[in-house]
Order: sequence, then structure tokens, then C-alpha cells
Amino acid sequence: MNERGKKTAVVTGAGSGIGRSVALALAAAGWAVAVAGRRTEPLEETARSAGPGADVLPVRADVSDPHEVTALFESVRKRYGRLDLLFNNAGTFGPGGVPVEDLGYEAWRSVVDVNLTGAFLCAQAAFRQMKEQDPQGGRIINNGSLSAHVPRPHSIAYTATKHAVTGLTKSLSLDGRPYRIACGQIDIGNAATEMTERMQTGILQASGLLAVEPVMDAADVARTVLHMAELPLGANVQFATVMATNMPYVGRG
Repeated sequence: MNERGKKTAVVTGAGSGIGRSVALALAAAGWAVAVAGRRTEPLEETARSAGPGADVLPVRADVSDPHEVTALFESVRKRYGRLDLLFNNAGTFGPGGVPVEDLGYEAWRSVVDVNLTGAFLCAQAAFRQMKEQDPQGGRIINNGSLSAHVPRPHSIAYTATKHAVTGLTKSLSLDGRPYRIACGQIDIGNAATEMTERMQTGILQASGLLAVEPVMDAADVARTVLHMAELPLGANVQFATVMATNMPYVGRG
């Protein structure tokens, strides 16, 4: 625990959606939470939503920029003294519905920079701090996706990066063993956020048809992340899948 007697977490992409829900769940459970994202105002709204008794630190940071990632984790170290959890959540789908042959290099690169490079940079910074602090150790939870297993049509950049996140998770799990650093991954399907609004109006299926898909409350995801986060470091949820029950995942295609 930090000097304030609380465990400390960093949540990226915390200005909205799943990141905000997870940050609020952690704060409600007594964690000190640094919430990171590219826009200050939504982060401050997350902090206000946690209530007056919560310890929530908004930090503007672009996870694809190594200098800003370094500054984020340094601000957490200075404020709290240690780091117990990173929820590596920041991500982007990129341009939706673009066929492989039409996807521009810059669009591809922007998705890779956030979803993969950003996740690596944050994990690397967290790993360093967890390895060096006393007592040693901590936990990293990566936000994968059902796309870490199966793609949607016209989603090659997003799907490729989410498959790569699974490799990141496994490597961190292996390399973290000597230092009491646990790493797990949560694969999420159709949580109700801005990113999934199109699910409720009709989205392209593998059959070529458009279909409305069920969604679930982002708070249901947050409860699962909280469970993973609060396990003792001797136990780990390596992979968890949380999804809207009736969405087309099992049997997709």
C-alpha cells in the first residue's frame, strides 16, 4: 500500500467508457487511482464522478508517446510512492468498415501506435516501477477484446493489434514471475460505450448482413476487473472473457 494506506492503480483511457467504469469501481473499493487519457476535461469528469472522498488523480497523457508515458508514471510515483495495478485500457478501433485493400498506412499506424505500442509503453513503465519498489511486485491487466480471438469484417488493424496484446500479456506473465508481477487479460465483448453505439443500430456480420447486437453495461466489466485486481499476487486470472450473453461470438460467422 502507498503512504495513504491505499493500493494504487493507473487506468488508461479513463475519460469514458470501460476505463471510466473501472476507475470508478476501483475508487469505490478504496483504491487510489490515477486516470490517464488524451483529454483533460473527461478525466476531470471521471474524478468528479468518483465523489468527494475518492483519491483520483487525472493525468493527461498520450500512451503512444514514450515521453508522456514516462511523465505519467513518474507523477504517480511522486504522488503515491508505489504502483499496485495498471489497467492497460486505452485503445482505438480506427476507421470502421474499411476493406483491407483500402486501409491507408496512416490509419493502420495510428491503431498500432495506440493499441499495441501504447500498451507496451505503459506495461514497460509499470513493470519497471513494480520491479524496483519495495515490497516488490504488482499486477498488469491488459484490455484485449473478443477480437483477440475472432475478427469482425473490415477490422484488420484492430484485430491484429488485439491478437498482439495477447502475446504481450503472455510475455509479461513469464518475465514478471521472478518479481511478483502478475499479468492477466480481459477480453470484452459489446460493453455499452461510445465505441459500440453502432451495435445497437446494425453492424456488418460475417454473412454480409447487417444486424443489431446485444450490449451489456460497462459496470459488469468493471466488476470483473476489480475481482482480478484484488486477488493476492500469488493468484492470477490469466484470461477472462466478459460479453453480452446473446452476442454472436460463439458460433460467429
